[in-house]
This record gives sequence, structure tokens and C-alpha cells, in this order.
Amino acid sequence: MPLPKLPTRPAAILDLTTLERSAKAPTREIEEIQPELDGLTSTPTLLHKIIEAPTAHPAPTTFGLDTAPSIIDIQARKAGVGKVSPAKKVVQPSTSRSTKRAGSKPSSTGVTKLFVLDTNVLLHDPSSLFRFEEHDVFLPMMTLEELDHQKKGMTEVARNARQVSRSLDTLVGDHTKLDEGLPLDGLGHKDATGRLYFQTKAMSGTLPSDLPMGKADNQILSVVRSLQEQFATREVVLVSKDINMRLKARALAMAAEDYFNDHVLEDSDLLYTGVLQLPENFWNKHGKGVESWQQGGITFYRINGPLCSQFMINQFVYFEGPMPLYAQVREVNGKTAVLATLRDYTHGKNNVWGVTSRNREQNFAMNLLMNPECDFVSLLGQAGTGKTLMTLAAGLAQVLETKRYTEIIMTRVTVPVGEDIGFLPGTEEEKMMPWMGALEDNLDVLNMGETEGGGATSNSHGNEWGRAATMELIRSKIKVKSLNFMRGRTFLNKYLIIDEAQNLTPKQMKTLITRAGPGTKVVCLGNIAQIDTPYLTEGSSGLTFVVDRFKGWPHAGHVTLQRGERSRLADYAGEVL
Repeated sequence: MPLPKLPTRPAAILDLTTLERSAKAPTREIEEIQPELDGLTSTPTLLHKIIEAPTAHPAPTTFGLDTAPSIIDIQARKAGVGKVSPAKKVVQPSTSRSTKRAGSKPSSTGVTKLFVLDTNVLLHDPSSLFRFEEHDVFLPMMTLEELDHQKKGMTEVARNARQVSRSLDTLVGDHTKLDEGLPLDGLGHKDATGRLYFQTKAMSGTLPSDLPMGKADNQILSVVRSLQEQFATREVVLVSKDINMRLKARALAMAAEDYFNDHVLEDSDLLYTGVLQLPENFWNKHGKGVESWQQGGITFYRINGPLCSQFMINQFVYFEGPMPLYAQVREVNGKTAVLATLRDYTHGKNNVWGVTSRNREQNFAMNLLMNPECDFVSLLGQAGTGKTLMTLAAGLAQVLETKRYTEIIMTRVTVPVGEDIGFLPGTEEEKMMPWMGALEDNLDVLNMGETEGGGATSNSHGNEWGRAATMELIRSKIKVKSLNFMRGRTFLNKYLIIDEAQNLTPKQMKTLITRAGPGTKVVCLGNIAQIDTPYLTEGSSGLTFVVDRFKGWPHAGHVTLQRGERSRLADYAGEVL
């Protein structure tokens, strides 16, 4: 880089008074020539001469918008001589642009996304139109065509299709210019601040030639590609529940996402287990100032410490060490918690209908099932952990012995593992009995244990007559119902068991639980790893939904069972297969 040239003369220090006089000089010159301009009538030559005359002190150069008129222009207009083009304009700096830019809102088109919805998203969640907050939603014509095909029938999919159609009809209303989009908050959904756009013209993007355009999925992909070409600066995202649809879109360099609004949790490992193992230093940090008292045969402990703020109501905590602790959280107030000891159902004297707990989690579950203050219980666990057996034993003990409930109602989703075997004859209960094989198996175990183990029917001495009579009594107190006939019912003082609840949608689960009247206990059983419904996942299952929503409620409890107690063969198969 070359060096700058040396100065040819020395610099001088400027005098501030001289600068002030030079700044005021142009004003004085204008005042001096003002009488001449006022008295001027028809001497344009003289005016031109005055304007072009060089000034002693030229105006300083300023940067800004070239919109402010010069002082000479103003004087010339006062003289009435018309428009004059001066040699140099005095431009005043303007701050209007900077002020406006600072106070104006950023353009929304560069921030928000445009989501293109597949048909299965609307059929899965009719309110999905209003779940995208400030972003815009686009509906291809093929999506509307598929909605029309799915609206007939009494299935849940058909009902969802009709609900979406009604919502769209209300949104459109009297609007005629659909090209401009419709506000999504027109139905009261204030969180949806975006707009809804329809496909109003033919749109065809460039797709590989070997893709058949007669297929609906490919037509939607073509619309997405066309939108990408039309809005090059905006992110266009395809939203679909179809995995293959998303794979094809990503293979074609299109953004594709799953519909996550129905997911309670992103990862099933984060699901609330209802059980918390206390750390080894628990008593060191929480053992000071412990208060204890007894009430109703239960010992209560009031502890203080940092871990107490993480406790949930009705959560089970345990500490296995020199000072073991098995308790249930009854109250949480900041860093103070009240723990209550448990009843030991692993001991034979505390058996429930001849059934005793075989591990720690089963003991926790039995405490929930036998607690009259706990109205809702959810039990998760793999096959063989004893969910159905313990639930039935607790139900029979509270129906036949303590008379707390009048009868047991058991229901489940009729989703086959294999192919359907067609229509089944008989009444409602006869049609449901093939689905209730688990009920029959557990009833045989319970009846066998009672008649042979010396329980409530020990006077029968284990003979066949006594066993048959007991079975008839049990069957009279257990009703098997179908989900199809639950709407509109109210159960009073019932023990409601929802088996295989992982196959229920959140909407179906809400329908069942809201049937509970005064004095009714609801027990949900299931394993989220064995979902048979095609459109449900571990994150969107109704069982996951209720476990997450009911945690911390004083009248609800949850336990995730860990150990299988069926047999060593079943236990090993569950691990390795």
C-alpha cells in the first residue's frame, strides 16, 4: 500500500469566533439583498445575476434527502418570478426516515411460514387449522376433495371431516376474494393470528416425470413445489401425518413436518412415572427438623429441603438404605412436604382378595387402588406386570366385601391384533366376551386363590360347588360394556376399568372419564408400547394424555410398573424379543 503524500504547507488552528461569524454570514447577505428582491418587478437579468453571484462563504455540504428547498428558492418564490434552478442548493438534514424505520414493525412476510396441510392432519385433529399461531395456512384443492370423500359415515374420521367442513364454511362466510386470504381468528381463536389461503387456480410445480400425477399425494406435492417457486423468500412447509408423504417431500427437497400439536410429550421416556427414588444424601439434607405424627393408623412426616419443591401430590418416594423409607407425598408447600407411610400389601395378612404385591411398584399401585380418596388411577406397564389382576382384586374386595361400590364395569377398545373375524352374534356382553379374555384369565386366578387359600369363601373348602357359586357371584357384579354405548351415560358408585387404554384417543378418553358420577372410581390400564391403532403414537395416545394431565391432582395417582411377574419365560421374552 503506498504511503500518503506529504503536506505542502503547515496547518493552522481555527478560531471559533471566526467560524461562528462565517456561519451567520449567509443570513446577513440575504437580509441585505431582501429589499432589492422585494422591489424587483420585471428585471430577471438582475435576479439571475444576484443568484449566480458567488458568495463569500459557501454553504457547508450536508448529507440527507434532497427534498428541502434552498433559501434562494424561497426568496425567489416570494418575489414572484417563478421557478429558478440555483447553482447550489442548501440541503437540510432530515431525520424523518430514521425515525420511521425505528418505530415501524418488521414485515411479517419475512418471519412467518406458510404451512400446507395434508388431509390426514385435518381428519386427525379438526381444530388443527387454528394451531399454527402467527403462521399462515394453505389448503390445496385436493385436500378439500379428500375431505368430501371422507365425510360420509358414523366413524370418528367422518365426524372430524364434517367438523372441518363446517369450520371452513363459517370462516368463508360472505367473503368473495379468497385470494387475499381469510383471518383465522374469525371463530374466536385469538392465538391464530395468521391467514387461511385456498388454492383458487391451477398450480403445478416441476416434479420428476416418473411420479404419477393422478395420485392425490403427488398433486399436493406439486402444489407445494409451485408455492416454493412463487414465494422464493418465504419458507413453505408441508404438514402431514403420513410418514411416506413426508419422506417423498424431503427427497424432493421440500420442507415437511409431522403434526406435533396432538403430542403430549416429544419423548415417551419423559412421561411421569409416579415414582421417585430419593438420593443417597437425602437424610443429610432433609433430616433436620423432621416432624412426625400419627393419624388413622398412618404416620406422617413433615420434611424440609430443596428436593421437596420437585415432589408431586400422590407421588411415591422411596429410599433404600440404612433408614429405608416408602411413602406417598400428601402435601407440597414450597420447600416443605408432608409424606405419609404406606400399607404393606406384600404381607399375607394384608392380602386383597387373596392377592399380595410381589414388588415395590405393585405395592404402590395397590395403595392407590384401595384408597377411597383417589378417584382416578392410571397404571402403565408391559405385559405380565399384574395390572389387570390387581385392579380386579381391588375391585372385587371393594364391591363384595366393603360394599364401597355397587358393581364393576369393564370396557376396552375392540382393536384386533390380526385380521377381523367378522360379525359376532349375541347380546352386547356376548359380543364383548371374545375381547375379554384377560378378564376371564384373571377371574380364574382370583377364584382359585379365594377358594383354596382360605379367603372370603373359605367355608366352601375348595370344592367345585363352592367355586362355581363364587364365580356366579363374581360375574353378577362385573358388567362388560362397549365404548360405542358410553355417550350420555352416568355411572354412580361404580368401579370403572378401562383396559387397553393406550388404543384410545384423547377425545375418547375424555368421553369415558366424564361419565363418572359421584362415588365412582376410574382405573386406566395399558402399555403405550403396544399401540394397535394405526393413527396413534406413544406421544399422542389418550393414556399418555391423561397421565400427563392428571399428575399433581390430589385425587389422582399414577404408577408405572417395572417388573413382570407372569413367568420367567414371559419375563425373558419381554426383554429379548
